[in-house]
Amino acid sequence: MKKFLFLIGAAFCISACASGPKVSRESSQEDLSGYWNNNDVKIVCNDLIDQCLNSRNIIAAYAKEQRLLRVMVGTFRNESDEHINTSIISSTMEITLDNSGIFRFVEGGEAREQLRAERQDQLYNSSEATAPELGMETAADYILTGSVKSSVDRAGNRTSRSYMVRAELTDIETNERVWSGMNTDINKTVVNPSAKW
Repeated sequence: MKKFLFLIGAAFCISACASGPKVSRESSQEDLSGYWNNNDVKIVCNDLIDQCLNSRNIIAAYAKEQRLLRVMVGTFRNESDEHINTSIISSTMEITLDNSGIFRFVEGGEAREQLRAERQDQLYNSSEATAPELGMETAADYILTGSVKSSVDRAGNRTSRSYMVRAELTDIETNERVWSGMNTDINKTVVNPSAKW
């Protein structure tokens, strides 16, 4: 009888230790770790882009200018408690907004510096007929910036994670914010096995 009870207890401990954390979330997408992942990027970006394209200020600005609105990408800050590659968020938003028929993106940051260096190089090393002219850059109307924040709550073997992703378009000339959007759809609960060796 003692051997039988010992075997049952050992089997329970082994099965409890062998099973990994269980993650539940509000969407039906698969989630293995309970941390930020590619599915979260899709959910957040789809929502923020939809908010932006349906903003009254953006619709009014497009109607007023009678041309594509020129935007450059600024910084998307990671203010969460985990490593999040925010460039994936900004790149996803940039590509989709660029294909919307309302926005046109101009280079900023490191990409702009590379272009300027190449322009200088071509100016000195290319024929006069093909060399690019200086002072012909197209200025941006707006800069796209944003941030990711997280909130963590723990009790026993349960950990709850919530994410807040914010994005803004700001008028470069006036510093007026013409659009801001926020997504708080990503909420996850991770339940770790209670039995440990």
